[in-house]
Order: sequence, then structure tokens, then C-alpha cells
Amino acid sequence: MSHTPQLPVLNGWRGLSILLVLAAHLLPLGPKPWQLNYSAGILGMAVFFTLSGFLITSALLREPRVRAFLVRRFSRVVPLAWLAFVIALLVSDASVQTWLAHYLFYGNLPPRQLVPLTLHMWSLCLEVQFYVLAALLVACLRTRGLWLLPVLGLMFTGLRIWHGVYASDISYYRVDEILAGCTLALLMHADAGASLRACLARIPQWPLLLLLVLSCMPLGTWLNFARPYLAAMLVGATLVAPNTGLVRSLDQRFLLYLAVISYALYVIHPLLAATWLGSGDLIEKYAKRPLLFAAVFALAHISTHYFERWFIERGRLLANRLSKTRTPSVAAAVLPVAPPFSGENDGA
Repeated sequence: MSHTPQLPVLNGWRGLSILLVLAAHLLPLGPKPWQLNYSAGILGMAVFFTLSGFLITSALLREPRVRAFLVRRFSRVVPLAWLAFVIALLVSDASVQTWLAHYLFYGNLPPRQLVPLTLHMWSLCLEVQFYVLAALLVACLRTRGLWLLPVLGLMFTGLRIWHGVYASDISYYRVDEILAGCTLALLMHADAGASLRACLARIPQWPLLLLLVLSCMPLGTWLNFARPYLAAMLVGATLVAPNTGLVRSLDQRFLLYLAVISYALYVIHPLLAATWLGSGDLIEKYAKRPLLFAAVFALAHISTHYFERWFIERGRLLANRLSKTRTPSVAAAVLPVAPPFSGENDGA
């Protein structure tokens, strides 16, 4: 694809996604009957999964070296996740089976074995499962195998419709959000990509955002089934039409900073919320919220720039040796694509 994605808008979307998830988990967003915490979490994850599918697929199309791809992804997500699992599972006195389900990233599949401190990690399990699926398709069928992903996406959406599932933390009821992002990448890289970009550029972005928001709410009813494709259309529209008010609103330094530390924010915030910082009755708990946010951001900053960076750099060096190139993939250079963050658990 000759078109170069507008990096600020990708980072803006990612920053907005983690902001929505943090708000959904840690703040009261309205009267409980309105279910705004639930809807904010769903919206944050829909955008994130779209970004992930788009960037992962783009990276594999550009550099279809499976071993290098997996090294980059796992060096990015595994170290901090495994460290968090140690803390959460020791505190929870988990069984051997539960440890195995966490460390092999299938704890969100029935029978679910996530513990209270790791409920939010369902999305990381889904992401890792997607990495393995994409890698297997490329290993067996080369990049043409990725064209099976849109088919799978429609099949899983059909499964959701059949069972009437608006949103879930079980992989086969949620993976269509990632696969819609994959579909966007495949179409934009295809020979007809110029026509698709022209169509996306004509879509009014603010009305589309409104539809996406509605598709994340229970009152959106059947529109929930279209959520993956609305999110993919919106991200695609902002990629190809960067001079709109919506794109300019996403081009903020604060959102860029959130994008950089988003994975650590995702992993860490439920663990700290389970400490004294998140304890007490309703008034005491929310009086401590500024302290909790300060601690989460400080620890996420340290984790991102000191702990995680060590593993990422070494993973990138190994991946470059495996791929016999020193050119990092767009996904690695632009945005830490893989790290997911939670959605609807804990009230979101």
C-alpha cells in the first residue's frame, strides 16, 4: 500500500481507548441504570481491537516472517503480563491449572479460569490467541492466508447474532472486532485500495462516531452486531481524511503519551485498585481516586520506559536477526500494537 497511515490519529485513537477503559473501571460515569461505564469500556475496546487487527495485518503483509513477528509480539506483551500474573495468582492462591491457563493465555475460554485480579486480562488472552492464528495462517499459506480472516470475522459475527451476544470476554464472541481491523488492512493494501480510500474519505466522521457509540450501548440493540465494522470504517476514514475536526481533536500530546504507556496502564490499574488506594466506602474510595490515578500513571511510566523497554529492544534485535533486516516493522515503530486493555469486566 503506497498510502502511509497518519500516525498521530492512530496514537490518538489508542490514547482515547485506554482513557475510556480507565474511566470505565475507575470512575462513576453516570447513574447505574444508564450503564455508561459498560458502554465506555465496550467503545474503548472496539477501537483498540480495530487498531490491533489493522496494524498486525499490515505488518505481516509488509514483512511475513512468522518467527520475527512472534518474537516482537511476545517480547512486547509477555514480560509485564507474566509479572502481573505472579502477583495476582500468588495473592489468589490459584491452582496449578489456573496458573497454566494464565501463562498460556487461554484463561478467558470456557471454563474460564481468570481470578478477580486478572479479569481484565481476557483481552490479552484474545490478542495472543489472535497472534498465534495469524502466524499459523502466514506460516501455512503465506500472506494469502490472511484473506481467511475477513471470512472468519463474518462467521464469528454470525455466531454472535445466532446466540444474541452483544459483547463478551470469550474469544469467539469478541474476535470479530479484531478481524474487522484485519479486513480494513487487507482491503487498503489490495489493488482496489485506492477506491476504498476514496470511499472512506467521503464518509462523514462525526455521524459515524455517533453510530459507533450507539453500537456500544445496550439501547443500541441490533446495532451492537455492526460494532466491529463501524469501528473499522471510522478508523479507516480518519486514516485517509486527516484534515477533519475529529482527527485534529485526536492529535493531542496527552493522548500520544497515553498511547505510549497504555499497555502498562492496562495491566497495572486493577492491581493497584485492589490495594488500600482503592479501598473504603463509596466516599472514601473516590476521595482516594486522585492518589490511585497518580500511582497508576507513575508506575506505568516507570514500567514502560525501564522494565518493558529492556525486553522490547532485545526482542527487536532478535527479530531483526531472524528476518535478516534492520528495518523495524511499521507496527513496532509506530505504535505498540499488541498490548490490549480491558473492556467490560469490573463494571465496564
